[in-house]
Amino acid sequence: MHPSLISRRGWKRLLLWPLLFIYLISKRRNRGWEYRLRLLQIAFNSMASSNPFFDDIRTKTEVDPPQNEEATDVSELVNDPALTSLKPNGTVSSSVRELLECPVCLNAMYPPIHQCSNGHTICSGCKPRVHNRCPTCRHELGNIRCLALEKVAASLELPCKYQGFGCIGIYPYYSKLKHESQCAYRPYNCPYAGSECSAMGDIPYLVAHLKDDHKVDMHNGSTFNHRYVKSNPQEVENATWMLTVFSCFGQYFCLHFEAFQLGMAPVYIAFLRFMGDDNEAKNYSYSLEVGGNGRKMIWQGVPRSIRDSHRKVRDSFDGLIIQRNMALFFSGGDRKELKLRVTGRIWKEQ
Repeated sequence: MHPSLISRRGWKRLLLWPLLFIYLISKRRNRGWEYRLRLLQIAFNSMASSNPFFDDIRTKTEVDPPQNEEATDVSELVNDPALTSLKPNGTVSSSVRELLECPVCLNAMYPPIHQCSNGHTICSGCKPRVHNRCPTCRHELGNIRCLALEKVAASLELPCKYQGFGCIGIYPYYSKLKHESQCAYRPYNCPYAGSECSAMGDIPYLVAHLKDDHKVDMHNGSTFNHRYVKSNPQEVENATWMLTVFSCFGQYFCLHFEAFQLGMAPVYIAFLRFMGDDNEAKNYSYSLEVGGNGRKMIWQGVPRSIRDSHRKVRDSFDGLIIQRNMALFFSGGDRKELKLRVTGRIWKEQ
C-alpha cells in the first residue's frame, strides 16, 4: 500500500509502541507530563529513523499524513517547542541513562532487564537479592522482561565512565561494560598489602598516597638491599608486611616481603610489582638474592602489574620463596631469631 493511502488503523498501530513505552517507563519514577513527552520524542524518533516507511514519507514532502484526531494530537506533541528546544545529545541521553539505572545497586542495567506488573524495572543481578519482590511497589516480579527498554539501550552510544581519567572513547551501550573492564585509563587499586585499603587512582596519586598515608619507604635507584628481622619466626599471624617503593627508569616498582602459611609451616616470599599495566611490566626484569652460611638462593623474573592483586601474585608463588628451615639456616646463630637480607636489582630489557 502506498504511504499516502495509509489507514487510520495503520497510523494507530505505528504509534502504539512508543505510547506503550511511555506508559511503562514513566510510571517507574512518577515523573510529570513534560518528562513523558520527552520520552515520546525519543521513541518516535527511534521508530522513524529505523523504519523505511517513515523514510518514504519524509522524502515525499507534498504528501500530507491523514488528518485525524489521533495523529494530529501526536504530531502536536512531537513538534512542541518545549521539546524541540531540548539538546538531543545531552538532556535526552542523560534521561535515558537514568531510566537504565537499577534502583537497587544504582548500576546500569543489561539484559535481561526485569519489570513488575506496574512497570518498575530492576537488573537481573538484584532480582534474587530482593526475593523476587519489586523494591518500588513490593509486587511480585515474576519473569517479565522490559523489552522496550532493552531495545532503547541497544541504540545508545555512551562515553566511558573513566572519561575523567583521560578516556575519550564513545561505545555502544552493550559494549561499554566490556571496554571499561579493560580500559587503559581505569584507576589502579592501592598496592599496599597490610590493610584493606580502598584508595584508587592513577599512578602519581597512588605514589603520594603510599608515601603520605601508609608511610612507605621511597627509594631512587634500580638496586636494593632489604633486611627482614623477626624475633619469633613461628608467629606468622603477626608477621609484618614490608613494602618499599623504588623509582627508576621513569617508573615505580613495589618490593613486597612477607610471611604466610603454606601447609603446616610458614614460608617467606619476596616479589616485585610494577606500578602500571602488564604490557609495560614485560619491558622490565628483576632478580632477588638471599643467603647466609655460605649458601645462596637466586630468583629472576618479570615484575607483575599492580592490576593483579597482591594476594593473587603471592598465592601463585611468583617470587623468591624461602622455607622456614632454610630461612633460619640463613639467619645463623641459635635459629631462634629470623635475620634475612634480600638484595636485588631491576633492569630494562633491550
